[in-house]
Amino acid sequence: MAGARHPRVPVVAATLAASFLAAALLAGCGDTVLDDTKSEDVVQASLEDSLHEKITAVDCPSDQKVEPGETFTCTVRFPGGEQATATLKILNKDADVSLVGFKANQ
Repeated sequence: MAGARHPRVPVVAATLAASFLAAALLAGCGDTVLDDTKSEDVVQASLEDSLHEKITAVDCPSDQKVEPGETFTCTVRFPGGEQATATLKILNKDADVSLVGFKANQ
């Protein structure tokens, strides 16, 4: 991702860190895991809103257990083929998450 293309990337993470919550992302039975499809949808909508740019896809892990305090990453893909990594933190056992990092992949 070219530096000039997304000059606000560091600001996005700081801006969204306090406001990016996605409740009720639970799925499955037995061990509770995040619903990766809902996680991906929330990440995509929030980043498109903040960056004012289309995102072609977000890929989050499908087996992420709900463990408060744990972090996980999702791959963000832009139309030109650029990629970035979004780092999310699980806030509580209700599966609320917060975006705590966003970095362009080199």
